[in-house]
Amino acid sequence: MSFQTLPKIELHTHLEGCAPPDFIRMLAAEKKIDISGIFTPAGGYDFRDFDHFLKVYEAACTTLQTPDDFRRLTLAVLEETAQHGVVYMETFVSPDFCGGGDLVAWKDYLAAMSDAAAEGEARFGITMRGIVTGIRHFGPDACKPAARCAAETFGGFVVGYGMAGGELAGRPADYAYSFDIAREAGLPLTCHAGEWGGAAMVAETIRDLKVARIGHGIGAIDDPALLREIVDKDIVLEVCPGSNVVLKAVTDWASHPIARLRDAGVKVTVSTDDPPFFHTTMTAECDLLHRTFGWDAADFAALNQTALTAAFCDDATRARVAKRLEPAQ
Repeated sequence: MSFQTLPKIELHTHLEGCAPPDFIRMLAAEKKIDISGIFTPAGGYDFRDFDHFLKVYEAACTTLQTPDDFRRLTLAVLEETAQHGVVYMETFVSPDFCGGGDLVAWKDYLAAMSDAAAEGEARFGITMRGIVTGIRHFGPDACKPAARCAAETFGGFVVGYGMAGGELAGRPADYAYSFDIAREAGLPLTCHAGEWGGAAMVAETIRDLKVARIGHGIGAIDDPALLREIVDKDIVLEVCPGSNVVLKAVTDWASHPIARLRDAGVKVTVSTDDPPFFHTTMTAECDLLHRTFGWDAADFAALNQTALTAAFCDDATRARVAKRLEPAQ
């Protein structure tokens, strides 16, 4: 089986985090920004742990300063991602990095990303949609403008609202207002939880933010009652095994709970999160799932169907993507 050519859906990526290091270095050179300290001698991103990863990530984002930068980034990411068989991807995009949360500026950045997504679909056969994202460690007040940007631009490229960043900053209820803004506008909701905060953080997120999906969510494995609640409420976990291993949220692939979550009836999907940071691709994720847990073509087809159903896109897009998955059936 060729894992690279196998059609795939991934629901949990961060657009800026998908930027190849060479692309960020190119922008830095163009703008005369010195970010040499964020790279290893071999040229990859260099970080020690999750907190340091966030600092390196945000330093890389300082090179992304204009709508055209995001247009170029979107095309570069789509070209790279399509090479690993991905036919549909949802990516987190933050107004904080696209005009500082200003709605007028956000619309300019959004137009650039949307145009690039249409071009990328025509050129590379991959569909991208965006989930507008609040940055948790920037604080609850900073998430409100992001939610307003989501509410005002819902439709087309923008298909959902979520929250990413440092999971241990505050409690989910602190951010309920921004999720209420997005919910009232009709946006589907997701939130990072349970990568670091354990089962309690997942449970609070479900209770207080009323999300349809959880980013990561692996801490739920420690609470059988929570697992039953997740199954009963049909909540889908956006699991990123390679990311969890590199950041040491789990010890290694063998100890990753994704197979146990799935065996418990939880709906899981597989994504790369920030692939160049974590030295992964969707090809590598599938290969390691196969080698670690014995997952085969039928398992990956089932993952795709779960992801297709859980995707936040409209029905017309879903039907178009479903056609691209047919060779995998």
